[in-house]
Amino acid sequence: MLKKIIGLLLVGFIIYYLLNTPASAADAVSDAFEGIMDAFEQIGVFFNELSS
Repeated sequence: MLKKIIGLLLVGFIIYYLLNTPASAADAVSDAFEGIMDAFEQIGVFFNELSS
């Protein structure tokens, strides 16, 4: 029950944040996407080095 309440509060906060500061939210999503892409790039580098 506590997990459900915390989850709902978290979702509510995210929606509130997106509605009140869309530019900052867009920057956060962009930064997260760039971080994920960098991680995949580094995994590719790792496997290329293993195969060399």
